[in-house]
Amino acid sequence: MLRHADHPSTPGGHPLLICDLTQSYSPHGGGGISTYLREKRDYVLNHTPHHLLQIVPGPVDKVTVEGRHIFAEVGADPVRGSPNYRFILRTGVVRKQLAEYRPDIIESLCPWVLPWTAIRHRKAHPKTALVAGYRTDFPNAHVYRVGREKFGETVARGLRWLIYGYAEITYREFDGVYALGQDARDRLGERGVTPTDLLPLGVDTVMFSPDKRDPGYRAELGLPGDGPLLVYAGRIDNEKRADRLIGMFRALPPELGAAMVMIGDGKLRAPLMERARGLPIAFPGFERNRACLARSLASSDIYVSAMADETFGISVLEAQASGLPVVGVAGGAMPDRVPEGLGLLAPIDDTQGMARHVQTIWEQGAGAVGERARIVVAERYGWDRTFKTLLEEIYPKALAQAARRSASGMEAVRDRETTAMAG
Repeated sequence: MLRHADHPSTPGGHPLLICDLTQSYSPHGGGGISTYLREKRDYVLNHTPHHLLQIVPGPVDKVTVEGRHIFAEVGADPVRGSPNYRFILRTGVVRKQLAEYRPDIIESLCPWVLPWTAIRHRKAHPKTALVAGYRTDFPNAHVYRVGREKFGETVARGLRWLIYGYAEITYREFDGVYALGQDARDRLGERGVTPTDLLPLGVDTVMFSPDKRDPGYRAELGLPGDGPLLVYAGRIDNEKRADRLIGMFRALPPELGAAMVMIGDGKLRAPLMERARGLPIAFPGFERNRACLARSLASSDIYVSAMADETFGISVLEAQASGLPVVGVAGGAMPDRVPEGLGLLAPIDDTQGMARHVQTIWEQGAGAVGERARIVVAERYGWDRTFKTLLEEIYPKALAQAARRSASGMEAVRDRETTAMAG
């Protein structure tokens, strides 16, 4: 069994034991973190000598070892309203796994509960480097947006302020913190979490390509019309503001001949299917086959998303790589993903504005906009770049900080022992 003590924890080509730790994983629910875990596994195993331990929620406790990859599922109950996701509360199991494998680096990929499990492990094993990914602007997406609808603006602002305080306390414990975009980086900086690295994510431009277009896809879904086929791929829930897409679609003129496919699952899927009854909108569910997802995107005409708190937007990149223009909202990382010429952004929650943008792009030539988007993504984004940045820049800095912190702690212990002996 590989343990921390069995190998040197230095970044200069020596094998490390890297641990990914997250609540936000689902084998059937999709999501950016699930994609990241899969792509990172492939990169680490195919391009580095390192070992990778990935700890995620699952239906039962189960550890699968395949060569240098250890996939540890911790039994957890499903999240209410999002049955494809589970939430780990049995942190004792996680602590045992960390103590058994003793990773050199723990990368925390979500904000709730598990970061503190990693921090607690580090107290027992001070040489462990902790890296946190600020993957979701959770004070806004999880707290403020929901709180405003339930309790009103004033209470929601107060809750957001408190949760940003929680983020500040949490991430200051880490040896390295990265954000996925400048907007999220600035938010952390406002709360004193600095320095923060940037880690742009990537997209598989071979998998996601206009070449995957299938002219028969629309008919296969049973969707009428000869206008634009709109597509959304992601969780169909409140955080993603998926209900706004139904409002946007209703605002389109019938003569446009539009149809829409919403690919994914989530607690709003059934209610939205009911609301969309009679409209040319298909809800095929979550597509676990990446090749089939690539076909669905390439066979559509415009990608739509009302998500206001995206910290990066892998699904947007996949759509652009597939040759689609994007209609979204001017919030979170969306302006970074959709600069001028690659789509149009409406104000947050402006479904009428999104509908007008759909018409504009369709009338002016969605195909040409999509071609430009494909070129930009192919030039700027790739998973190799992502993981080189992570492994060659972010991790080494965190390991160096962990070494300094550990040495400082040992020096403090020696000073106390010297003082005690002198007394």
